[in-house]
Amino acid sequence: MNMDIDINALVSRITEEVLKKVGETGGAQPQQGDGSVLRKIDHTLLKPDAARQDIKRVCDEAKQHGFASVCVNPSYVGYVAKELNGSSVAPCCVIGFPLGATMPEVKAYETEAAINAGAKEVDMVINIGAAKSGEWDLVKKDIEAVVRASRGRALVKVIIETCLLTDDEKVTACQAAAASGADYVKTSTGFSKHGATVADVRLMRQTVGPNMGVKASGGVRDLKSALAMINAGASRLGASSGITIAKELQGEPASSECINCGNCSSTCPAGRVDIIKSDY
Repeated sequence: MNMDIDINALVSRITEEVLKKVGETGGAQPQQGDGSVLRKIDHTLLKPDAARQDIKRVCDEAKQHGFASVCVNPSYVGYVAKELNGSSVAPCCVIGFPLGATMPEVKAYETEAAINAGAKEVDMVINIGAAKSGEWDLVKKDIEAVVRASRGRALVKVIIETCLLTDDEKVTACQAAAASGADYVKTSTGFSKHGATVADVRLMRQTVGPNMGVKASGGVRDLKSALAMINAGASRLGASSGITIAKELQGEPASSECINCGNCSSTCPAGRVDIIKSDY
């Protein structure tokens, strides 16, 4: 009997089944109460020019509002761990960020060093080029290296950078993360073409099932977008606008100030402000 399996055909069939299910159900999870939103936020500051006083500010904000974690670049994770000591907020850092193009051994070493410095969660970027080349064994090896390095000492979130992948590739990347023992799949770095979309979160949730975490990151700028991602299946939110969300939960209106996302052209992509030509 012929036991050969056409992997591409199998992936296409699974993807079609997942997309069909998303279309039928909308991928929606039960409506979340607003009180649970803040505990899902990874309060994030990954700008290259972030200074120590900026990092301290986000740590203080996270403790004040009870966010899930503070997510920073690796060089600050030791400082963040000390600032968050004794609180319920977890120190988190990114690995292989933002391109994901370093070798598995480098990502494993970076993970080990970050955890030794105090990280309790790590958000790694997959080898996107390998995914686009169909080299899924390499993608899986990359993720496994970080999972092994964490040795159960830190949660591992796998950033698949959805804006650069086809739906077939998104499904396969999520399957690779699940098979490698990761705790979460995550949409985006926030440093590429665009961030999370409701459709991508639905697809990822339908792919990994109810037990694995799904993190929506990039574009979660206010309470409306946060709730949309949660209702699509996100169990964690990566956001630099956590304070805006917290204020809205307290009844304050959403800010109309520019958040300096850098993606504006003739209109604000977040729908928050009027673009004045003379300002740009």
